[in-house]
Amino acid sequence: MSYKDLDSTNIKEYTVTELSSALKKTIEINFDVIHVRGEVSGLIIARSGHIYFSLKDDNNIIQAVLWSRVSQGINLKLEDGMEVIVIGKLSTYAPQSRYNIIVNSIELAGEGALLKLIEDRRRRLASEGLFDEKYKKSLPYLPKTIGVITSESGAAFQDIIIRIKERFPVNIILFPVLVQGNEAPKQIAKAINKINLYSDKNSDSIDLLIVGRGGGSFEDLMAFNEEIVVRAIFESKIPTISAVGHEIDNSLSDYVADKRAPTPTAAAEIALPDRKILVASLESISHRLLQATKNKLDISKDNINKYFLPA
Repeated sequence: MSYKDLDSTNIKEYTVTELSSALKKTIEINFDVIHVRGEVSGLIIARSGHIYFSLKDDNNIIQAVLWSRVSQGINLKLEDGMEVIVIGKLSTYAPQSRYNIIVNSIELAGEGALLKLIEDRRRRLASEGLFDEKYKKSLPYLPKTIGVITSESGAAFQDIIIRIKERFPVNIILFPVLVQGNEAPKQIAKAINKINLYSDKNSDSIDLLIVGRGGGSFEDLMAFNEEIVVRAIFESKIPTISAVGHEIDNSLSDYVADKRAPTPTAAAEIALPDRKILVASLESISHRLLQATKNKLDISKDNINKYFLPA
């Protein structure tokens, strides 16, 4: 077929709008659910709560949007440079022939990426001196009131109560917060700050804080690696014990706290002496004091007898 014959063929002519609409329909039908791996770039969090960013690799870049209602259920604070996997659908804006990803969920691309993120954050905060021993405060020997910042429904608080009652009953005040999810770091940091502010202005202050939660997955414990929580613990004038997860778990909160406890139960043991041991120690001291007094009186009696009794 020659060039001259083109006008006589049945090739369809599209308007710009028709072509854009056809492309939009084709893309959105064929890429309804997609998994895309890439590096977060150009992160913008709008006042509305919507999150806009780009996903890029070595050669290309694509825009993405995370609506605020979806972001509230995602347990990950996005930062530029994160390598992530997003699940969503491809959407197009036909009038400008643009396309982007509408994100439904997002996660770090493997535990290795999460570990790298935490390690980079640890090094940065360490360089500011937040983990220096010279800033660590001594714990009170026998606090009158202990504040516990943790989940109201979790096992951690119950474990702390049981152990404190066993060791040395004192006043315990729970400050309930979320311990995982996007809102958890804000709630934990806010609780620490409010307790310190209250203690500055009132005589019935809290003498010691326990901040933490029971065990969970690596991702579940991420709230205690967030910078806002680390800085709140560092700035706390009230001595703080970090009690996050199990003995094998480590968080940045452990580094900055005045004392790290391997578990919430262990935090209660660190916070208070054992009453039974104290009573036994006092009884032992009392017995030794009475015996020493008796010995002293016996010696004095012997000396008096030497001088005043007839030979």
